[in-house]
Formats: sequence, structure tokens, C-alpha cells
Amino acid sequence: MSSAVKVLIVEDEPNALMGLAELISGWGYRTETAFDGIDGWEKALAWNPDIVVTDLKMPRLDGIGLLNKLSEEGSGLKANLAVIVLTAMGSIQLAVDAMKMGAYDFLQKPIDSTRLRTILANATRQQETQIELEVARRRLRETGVLGSLVGDSKCMRDIFSTIEQIAPSNVSVLITGESGTGKELVARTLHDLSPRKARPFVAVNCAAIPETLIESEIFGHEKGSFTGAFERRAGCFELASGGTLLLDELGDMPVATQAKLLRVIEERKLRRIGARTEQDVDVRVLAATNRDPTQAVVQGHLRADLFYRLSVFNIVMPPLRDHLEDVPAMAEAMLAEMNRKHGRRVSGVGPSMIVRMITYDWPGNARELRNTIERAVILCPDGAPLDAGHLPPAFGKAQLLAAQALDDSVVPIRVGATVDEAERLLILRTLEATGQNKTRAAEILAISLKTLHNKLKEYNRDREDPQI
Repeated sequence: MSSAVKVLIVEDEPNALMGLAELISGWGYRTETAFDGIDGWEKALAWNPDIVVTDLKMPRLDGIGLLNKLSEEGSGLKANLAVIVLTAMGSIQLAVDAMKMGAYDFLQKPIDSTRLRTILANATRQQETQIELEVARRRLRETGVLGSLVGDSKCMRDIFSTIEQIAPSNVSVLITGESGTGKELVARTLHDLSPRKARPFVAVNCAAIPETLIESEIFGHEKGSFTGAFERRAGCFELASGGTLLLDELGDMPVATQAKLLRVIEERKLRRIGARTEQDVDVRVLAATNRDPTQAVVQGHLRADLFYRLSVFNIVMPPLRDHLEDVPAMAEAMLAEMNRKHGRRVSGVGPSMIVRMITYDWPGNARELRNTIERAVILCPDGAPLDAGHLPPAFGKAQLLAAQALDDSVVPIRVGATVDEAERLLILRTLEATGQNKTRAAEILAISLKTLHNKLKEYNRDREDPQI
């Protein structure tokens, strides 16, 4: 450990303060101490540390107040200053709030020295990450590209800004949005721009794992712990050690497993199924879901405490139809990827294809766009650009039919028609539009199925074919 890394320790309990200073300096860091938040603020201004380790509850100025002052613009402190907060048992929510305000990480008392050393090492690597993050910012300004994400629309720029701010930290992030919007790309970008980039990125789809196996997949198991456990197996947390774990489709995880997951995230300790002892966990946890998480909580699919713990930050990926102006740049980036993948030399995306793509609503989002570009690259001759002829035969037809159906759904009612005549015409036309699906027609008309049947009986439709 380089002795150049400076750590300021702020703690109002003298024995704890001296113990921490001795421990941290023993690992090769330069240390300075402060006995409360005011003293810590003054020492920070004078010493300009790389890392601050602070207790949350202190006289004069508490840890939250100190964090606020350390984060003030124009203070002269390092822009990438990492603040690690220490919290007593039962104050987890306060520590989570501190991370929302910019703290790098938190640690519960009594201090686990192994965990503290790991956090300090990660925070030190954050200094190096800032240089690479600045390179990524420059590329973003010049090309509208951040990691594997592409876009220059306001909504994407806002997302890029959030990713830049939180990538170097250790905070949990909940990524929401429709299927195919790029939630995993966001998670990978957060990982690639973090101090953990050299360690594993592990993504697990909770919806794809049988309920009977999900705990084994996530936490691991010991040999003989259940029928079929023929050998010890590391779970996703262990596979992602030192790196990042993405829990995709979190709302599909069994609620009982969610409770165990919350404990691992909060205590940073893991017990394999069938194991007698726990082991430390050093993993940044990200989660993704295509459900509305607040509705999932209300419906009982997602534990409220897990939701609040994981959503320190929430990144909402917009559907592609809401930022169609990004389609041309995304298509060009995907074309370059497909040229490499298939060994092709397609020269670009032609105007005729761009016009078709920016007038399409992309129900499958970015995933559908990627598949469309891949298919077109395979069909297009080398050296030629993609054009509208390389699109799938059915491309946009569903949208066109929907538009035609919308026109057909206009019900002309002559002046002088009675209310009963208008009602009859509306009911029969709605039945036509739904293919005689009475249940769907009743839903559209906002009447009960029984009422609809009574109306049809009244019209004696079986013996009469009215002119519409």
C-alpha cells in the first residue's frame, strides 16, 4: 500500500479513534485524526485527505453534516474524496441515506477489520478510476457514447450524467424499464467505470432459475446439503467476489430468498446452504426489473425493505419510442459491432432505412433494433450501405394495421340519431373491432359482460344483421 494515500479518521470516542488510526496506519496509509465533525472539517481543509472515515453520531457536527461540508463545491478538497461512514447497529437506514448523499460506503460497528481494509483498498482504486472516467466523459461529449450506451437525447444525457456520478462509488442501484431497453448495458457500464472493473461482472436472471434452485445459485451450497448436491458449489456472490453482481428481474425472486439476500447485502456476510460458518462478501449489488417496483411492493412480489435498500439510486431506462432521435446513432454503433462479429464491411445505414426506423415505435426496444441491424448486415453486400430493402418483410406492418384500425374505429353517427341508436351502433362496431370477443368488448365499453349480453339479446342480433 502506497504511503501517499491519506486517510482522515473522525471519531468522538478516544479509544476507538486511536484504535482505528493504529489499525489503518499499520496497513501502510498515512493517517490523521479528528475528535468530532468540526475538528474533522478543519483537518480536512488543512490536510486535503484522499479518504475520510467518519462516525455518524458525534457532538457539534455529526457525520451527515460533515459529509455535506466535504461535498461542498469550492472547498478546495479533492473531487474524488471518498467518505466512509461508520454506523452503530440499527442505524442502517441512516448510513444508506449518507450513501445517497455521496458517501462511498458504510461499515457497521463493531468494526470488521477485514471488511474495513477491503473498503479502503476499493476507495484507493477509485482514485485511478477517476482518470478513466474523465476519458469516458470526453468521449461522451464528442460522440454521445458512454461505455456500450449510445444517445444524445436529453433523457439519455441525464442517464449518462447519473452513471458518471455514481459509477465510482459502492452504492446499490436499481435499474428499471421495459424489456430490451438496455438495463444490463447500464449495469455493465457502471461496473466498467468503477474501481471494480478488473474484477468479475456476474449477471443472474432471477426469472430463469427454478425456485428450488435459486438460493443455491445465488448463495452457493456445501456438498450433501440437499438431494443432488454432489459437490460444493460457489454461488453468484462468490463468483462476483471483488466485482459487481447484477440481479436481473429481481421481482421474480421468491420473497423468502429476498429476505436472505437483504441480510447478505446489509451485513456483507454470506453463508452457503449447509455451511456452518459465514464468510465475508465484497460485492457491489445492482438490480434490474421490468416491473414497476412500487407496484411490485404493493402486490407482495418485492419486499419493501429490500426495495429501499437496493434503490439508493434508481435509473429508469426509457423505451426507444420516447427517444427516436437516438436511433440513427444507435444503429451506426450496432452496425460497427455486427461488422466485427460477422466479418462484414457494410458501409453505413442509408437514408431510406433511417426514415423507416425513426417512424417505427420499436415495441422490442433496443434489443429489437439490434436484431434488425444484425439481420440487415447479413443480407447486405460488402461495401454497400443498409437500405429499406434489408428490413424484415413485416417491418412496421403491425403498426400500420393498428393505425388503419384506429381510422376504422371511428363510428359515424348521423345527426338526428337517438341515444339508443347511437349506443347500438357503438356496441356492434366494438364487437366487430374485437373479433366478436364479448369480454374484451365489454372492457372497452366499460360495461359489465351481463349488460352486454342483455343488450345483444335486446337487439336480437342472431336474427338480424343491421346496416352499420
